Amino acid sequence: MPAPADCLTGDALLAAVTDALVALHLRYHHRTPVSAKTQLMDDEVLVCVMGGVYTDVEKTLIEVQRDGVVRDCRSEFQNAMQEKFIGAVQRLSGRRVMSFMSDSHIGPDLEIELFVLAPAG
Repeated sequence: MPAPADCLTGDALLAAVTDALVALHLRYHHRTPVSAKTQLMDDEVLVCVMGGVYTDVEKTLIEVQRDGVVRDCRSEFQNAMQEKFIGAVQRLSGRRVMSFMSDSHIGPDLEIELFVLAPAG
């Protein structure tokens, strides 16, 4: 993890986390989400909500009522990617991630990445 002086806080941290998670989404899904926003609650729960995340293939599966396949695939992929997501947040915040949770929703098309951070310092 970076030294405390290298860590981001406030709006700079929120913007950097959003940018990092959107970049990972682009790299692995080959498209950026339509929307993305990160919030920090009580200085310990960091949440990024992305909208418009599904690929054309996933949208087609959803249209033909195979949304369970999409949810299962997304869930497995998020589990496989968790170290990359955690690493980005720890690098940017300088804080250890104690817990990471990820989920996606169909109708509306949303994905959430939630990080519980260890206390600062």
